[in-house]
Amino acid sequence: MPEIRHALTTKREDDFAAWYQEVITAADMAEESGVRGCMVIKPWGYGIWERIQRLLDDRIKAAGVQNCYFPIFIPLANFEREAEHVEGFAKEMAVVTHHRLIDDGYGKLIPDPAAKLEEPLVVRPTSETIIGDAMARWVQSWRDLPLLTNQWANVVRWEMRTRMFLRTSEFLWQEGHTAHASREEAETETQRALEMYRACAEEDLAMPVVTGEKPENERFPGAVETWSIEAMMQDGKALQAGTSHYLGTNFSEAAGIKYQNQEGQEALCHTTSWGVSTRMIGGVIMTHGDDDGLRVPPAIAPQQVVILPMLRGKDEAADAALTAYCEELRVMIAAQNALGERVRVLLDTRPGKAAAKRWAYVRKGAPIIIEVGSRDMEGGVVSLIRRDELWNMDTGKANFQTPSREEAAAGVGAMLADIQSALFTEAATRRDANITRGVGSLDDVAAHYSGDAKYPGWVEVQWAKPTGAALEKVVETLKEHKLTIRNVPIGAQPADGACIFTGEPAVERILLARSY
Repeated sequence: MPEIRHALTTKREDDFAAWYQEVITAADMAEESGVRGCMVIKPWGYGIWERIQRLLDDRIKAAGVQNCYFPIFIPLANFEREAEHVEGFAKEMAVVTHHRLIDDGYGKLIPDPAAKLEEPLVVRPTSETIIGDAMARWVQSWRDLPLLTNQWANVVRWEMRTRMFLRTSEFLWQEGHTAHASREEAETETQRALEMYRACAEEDLAMPVVTGEKPENERFPGAVETWSIEAMMQDGKALQAGTSHYLGTNFSEAAGIKYQNQEGQEALCHTTSWGVSTRMIGGVIMTHGDDDGLRVPPAIAPQQVVILPMLRGKDEAADAALTAYCEELRVMIAAQNALGERVRVLLDTRPGKAAAKRWAYVRKGAPIIIEVGSRDMEGGVVSLIRRDELWNMDTGKANFQTPSREEAAAGVGAMLADIQSALFTEAATRRDANITRGVGSLDDVAAHYSGDAKYPGWVEVQWAKPTGAALEKVVETLKEHKLTIRNVPIGAQPADGACIFTGEPAVERILLARSY
């Protein structure tokens, strides 16, 4: 097989962490901001987030949920009402204590001691407590239920170890919050949101996931149940890509979210919360990226097709004719449909060498890249590359197709749908091949993760669902192998053996993995 000269200097199998950082830089997605743990999301990276936001927002609103917005500052007293909740976030909270700065007399600004707040304000790590206050005002009667809200916002959790998109001190997300008359209705909403996330991940991001319930030790602080979607990255690690929580009446009791039922009696609401964040972009990178950069699923690509005329800059008339030829192609493509929408197409006429521009879009992961030179125009054709089929493995060269201009325009819709499907199939096949089942003992788990496999993937085991101190012992045991329990997969085979941790009869199957 001929040697291929890839666009990145770092290969995935050599150093996956360094490769990940290089993809972000090479694809021009984000950069460090100068504030520890915070990033600047550049237009291509933010364009991907806008597409995810748009598609997910449509799904949210289709369920009757309405968007709103709540303050970024939350009184500390709100958290203190719910002890388990504040304990879960206490180490990550950023706190505002003063409202003014003064000169210290030496040319430096310091907090004004006279401007100390009577009560500290927490910079929003999540909004259950402040939204709970609003719900307590908004809900009075059974007629006010269900109350279905969502907000798109930024949150701050002071992380010690940060990595762009995956774990940053500030990140973007949506958080849904709902209130219901009964546990049954709230649990139905919890499952609806979970399924919505599964569909968004798999259908929009082409990222296969496993849906299931988190164990007791992994629950959201204050929740009764936490459910997640878990995605496998190319290094075999798990990424928690979204969560949905049934909160019971815990937050309702703390915030006083009550209603008068149809019998005239006062009752507490059952509430839920659910969210996904810009972490999903990190998941897209590590699911679909290759040694040439990012590969963006067409559904979330800011531009699905990029047209690059090979302008020479020496003959204005020739360049104008070529640009006009490409503009006609752009119009034809923009009239096509793909994945339920008009095709997003960019004609890039910026100065620069065509090959350099092509490789810039290869690294960005634009699904289809079309180059057009003067000879192409004379022959009525274009030179087209599918980003997911970049290389001709027989020749080691770029895998160009040369359809007529009209054929290229007419075929982009079907090609984009095929790319979307192909990326999902590739990722799902890789995930399924890297879940090891039939592991019957803790020694076998340890051997699996200490073996020769560089990326050992996930392991499915059976357990007795221990709680309390017994569960803590399991967690500590897994920590020795740098493993975590991901979830109890929905639809898993029934348990039929012994718990690998306690030896007691197993009640369910769980997935173990190293994780981000």
